[in-house]
Amino acid sequence: MSTPSIPAKAAPALLGLLVGGATGFLLTETAGAFCTFVLDRTLDVEGTGALLAAFIAVPVLCALGGAAIGMRRAAGRTPRGNGGR
Repeated sequence: MSTPSIPAKAAPALLGLLVGGATGFLLTETAGAFCTFVLDRTLDVEGTGALLAAFIAVPVLCALGGAAIGMRRAAGRTPRGNGGR
């Protein structure tokens, strides 16, 4: 019995999704640590709806961006910004 394989374009997109999500999470945690230790102000996400939305949206947007970059690389196209080389 053979196991179904992941399509060739889905694997880079999944990897990009995971790496992008981890990067977004790292960004939000870094911002929180910076505010706590450097600015001596603890971020209260329960008191501010916009701050909570930002802490949710940043990892999601980074994950989607990572998936898009993974799909572009799987399609053989290079990401923008390097002159198409």
